[in-house]
Amino acid sequence: MKNIYEIAKKLNIDEKYVIPFGKDKAKIDLAIRDEVSSRKDGKLVLVTAITPTKAGEGKTTTSIGLTDGMNKIGVPSLLCLREPSLGPVFGLKGGATGGGKASVTPGEDINLHFTGDLHALTSSINLIAAIIDNHIYQGNALRIDPERILWKRALDMNDRALRSITIAQDDKKATPRHEEFVITVASELMAILCLALDEQDFIRRVNNIIVAYDLDGNPVRLEQLHITNAIYKLMKVALNPNIVQTLEENPVLIHGGPFANIAHGCNSLIATKLALKLAPVVITEAGFASDLGAEKFLDIACRVGGMKPDAVVMVATIRALKMHGGQSFEELDNENVEALLGGVDNLKKHMDNIAKYGVPAVVCINHFESDTKKETEALIKWCEQQGYDYAFCSGFSDGGEGAKELAKKVKEVLDTKESKYHPLYDTNLPIKDKISIIAKEIYGAGEIVYTDEANRQIEEFSKLGFDKTPICIAKTPQSLTDNPKVLGAPTGFTITIREVRLSAGANFIVPLAGSVMTMPGLPKVPAATKM
Repeated sequence: MKNIYEIAKKLNIDEKYVIPFGKDKAKIDLAIRDEVSSRKDGKLVLVTAITPTKAGEGKTTTSIGLTDGMNKIGVPSLLCLREPSLGPVFGLKGGATGGGKASVTPGEDINLHFTGDLHALTSSINLIAAIIDNHIYQGNALRIDPERILWKRALDMNDRALRSITIAQDDKKATPRHEEFVITVASELMAILCLALDEQDFIRRVNNIIVAYDLDGNPVRLEQLHITNAIYKLMKVALNPNIVQTLEENPVLIHGGPFANIAHGCNSLIATKLALKLAPVVITEAGFASDLGAEKFLDIACRVGGMKPDAVVMVATIRALKMHGGQSFEELDNENVEALLGGVDNLKKHMDNIAKYGVPAVVCINHFESDTKKETEALIKWCEQQGYDYAFCSGFSDGGEGAKELAKKVKEVLDTKESKYHPLYDTNLPIKDKISIIAKEIYGAGEIVYTDEANRQIEEFSKLGFDKTPICIAKTPQSLTDNPKVLGAPTGFTITIREVRLSAGANFIVPLAGSVMTMPGLPKVPAATKM
């Protein structure tokens, strides 16, 4: 692969702004923003997908193939991806650097330690937790209520044993208490990294974090612990975006990695907004399907970052659609047009969701070897009947060459169709109204049920003045409902909000739907055993 300085030159980035981490990866010094701030923004393309299944959709692979394809047809493009978490890398999903000929490199480095951003985040998160407990141990001048500490320790690993623990068991000056870990990518600090517009905004948001309540019920903010500078020193290098390359030597920015099911699922605004100044077309992805990552990108990230997406690519596979139509995973290699046409309602629901934001969309039929001629013809005919723009992509097997058809279709949409992007809801609405809009409009729910605890938390956060913030629902990615076993495109179902959390620094409310976990577990056969 090319030296990373050569990759940076493709974006006209001077060497003085390149902070190398070896020969094949680097960080970009944020001082470059002064030089490029007056440039016109490029076009922004979001890649999302249908509801994920075990059959695979290939959203990241498609994103990488698309940027290679765009460059092959003479349209310089820059891809922005999220950083992988060690949880999925060693767990069920595996790495997050694409696959086959549509991959970013050095894949193993990116999937594991990379440039240390996840380590910096984990250290910062746990420093905050340690300072809180030490403050209580040393006399508790802030009168922190040990039973109302909100800040959770973190680990960038799937470890179900840490979901419920007891700390301070042998500490004679402290009261042992129940605690829980979250995975690093679900922590509020990851959300803050990805929503901060610059270093000053990062510091402001960190100061605003509510870490606990005092004995009188007043919020205790991180600013009161006097460790903001320490957090910034730990995070200073991590705030700079990372640059790597595809196998076809095209530049990629990878920065930040919140999960989309339990966080907001988008790479950093710092990286995306810088990319818009560096390239005429910027491609980014949001985790999982339109009901999670895309909704949060369009309702949270774009709103905070002042960005206007110009097009959306909706990734679908014939295999996944057959699963949504009732075919078993074990039978997916067998031709089944009936199951395919039974599952297209899921694709239609996700396309309808994007239309609600006023952004033009393209269906990407991501090719698998098991796809048959009859199945392919049936899906094409259905797309044409719906009036959808569509294109094939075989980036996995053919790299940029296999994504040229998709690239041409995306370029056509960018050239001929105007985005009329608007968020789905007004943040000034009450919290429950915003939850209702997302659940009914995007998921297809008929009713939203709240536990007593959730009702109490909503009332409390409203009194604190956080009723005017965006909503970031944590929900299973495997279904439009809050039940992971329900496939297809159901309607009229009930969503249960069992708990509501406040991310004051990130400035959004996090309702937890169903039984979604903020610390995942490993599968029976972890990916780590296959390495």
